[in-house]
Amino acid sequence: MSKRRVAIVGGGIAGVTAAWQLAQRDRAQGDLDVVLFEASARLGGTVETVLRDGFVVDCGPDGWVTEKPWARELVRELGLQEKLIASNDAERVTYIVQGGKLVAMPDGMRMMVPTDLSALEGSLLLSEEAKRAYAEEPARAPELQRSAPHQDESIADFVRRHFGDEVLRKIGAPLLSGVFGGDVAKLSVRAVMPAFVQMERVHGSLILGLQAAAKARADEADPGAEKPAVFTSLHGGTGALVDRLKAELPPWWVRLRTPVTGLALAGERWLVQAGGEPEEFDAVMVAVPAHVARELLRPLSARMAALLTMDASSAVIAALAFDRRFALPRGFGFLVPAAEPSSLLAGTVVDQKFPGRVPEGGRLLRAFFGPAQAQAIEAKTDEEIAALALAELTKILGPLPAPAFSAVRRWPKSLPQYVVGHIERMAELDALRRELPGLWLLGNAYRGVGLPDLIRDSRVAARELVDA
Repeated sequence: MSKRRVAIVGGGIAGVTAAWQLAQRDRAQGDLDVVLFEASARLGGTVETVLRDGFVVDCGPDGWVTEKPWARELVRELGLQEKLIASNDAERVTYIVQGGKLVAMPDGMRMMVPTDLSALEGSLLLSEEAKRAYAEEPARAPELQRSAPHQDESIADFVRRHFGDEVLRKIGAPLLSGVFGGDVAKLSVRAVMPAFVQMERVHGSLILGLQAAAKARADEADPGAEKPAVFTSLHGGTGALVDRLKAELPPWWVRLRTPVTGLALAGERWLVQAGGEPEEFDAVMVAVPAHVARELLRPLSARMAALLTMDASSAVIAALAFDRRFALPRGFGFLVPAAEPSSLLAGTVVDQKFPGRVPEGGRLLRAFFGPAQAQAIEAKTDEEIAALALAELTKILGPLPAPAFSAVRRWPKSLPQYVVGHIERMAELDALRRELPGLWLLGNAYRGVGLPDLIRDSRVAARELVDA
């Protein structure tokens, strides 16, 4: 019996997860021949961990949101459950930079929505007018429910309707920019914050919706169960996940330094051009960034290429490792609103967010440069970027010693922008995709940008492929 040939284009977390899922099937059935094409010299994409001198330095995502179960499920199937670690939520504080100073966000915030209005009373972050807007939002529930638009809208419009411009400017925009690197005036609320859209439909008030959800969880929870942490990661960093996935792939499946330059469909067979003669496959999983996928699919469908034409923001991350401890405010880190005179988008105190990230007496900071700043500095040397990060962190945190070492990564066009209408465009794209036999589209351009979302999508697609 001839084996079914599958090409996976792109070896980021989406492509590697899909390959691992197919490997499980092949181990049981022996009916697949898979080639994973990766243009760079390593697998994992933005998921990369540097281990040095007792420091665990994540160069991309450092974990995932715990309430999304798909990453944890995969970790358990890989036998890595003993490496799971929870964020230090007892020490969790997030700061907003205001006038060059760190000002703590009120306790109990879920994004920009408070679960406890009393926690706002002593907040120095918000004016009395903003606190009043929060306090009045529950009473406006019927009006908010009636006036909810039937069509998609921007995050900015959504947050303004509920809480006003100050909350958007001081909390909503920094938070969402920190995650998506985008403009809240353009980002789709239905694509980026679907849970809050659903809360508005059901409760009108987001505050009442969060309180109802918290009560439901409390009613269902085991009274003795520990409350799950907000974030989860792995001892040894998120790169440990890629390392285990890679270790379970047949080595002859993986081709590094092999960019795919063309795709063509001949009847129901796919021709993949990656140097030399085109190779034939029965199915292709395209797991590359949107702008790369767009050019590969353009000869097949001009409309698919048009739907894949989306903005994507770049990021530069600089991690600074210090071999001696110094005082810092308690908490996970800070966000920088656009109005502040800083080139940083955010900063993380890694050793306070997760345990086991530094050797005894060490400190680890990560500095994030947002889209405009990233483009402006990406041509600088690693040393120049690390020096800039240290200078910017010093402005906000106070005097810092020289780091023992640094790690700098540039992630160009790594965060696709889910602008208003994104869900409808992706639905059309998926309908067109289904008209081409044996084609799947994976990655962060479609249905979520977090590790759990990418893992979920890749596993679902791989199962669909083998069942087709």
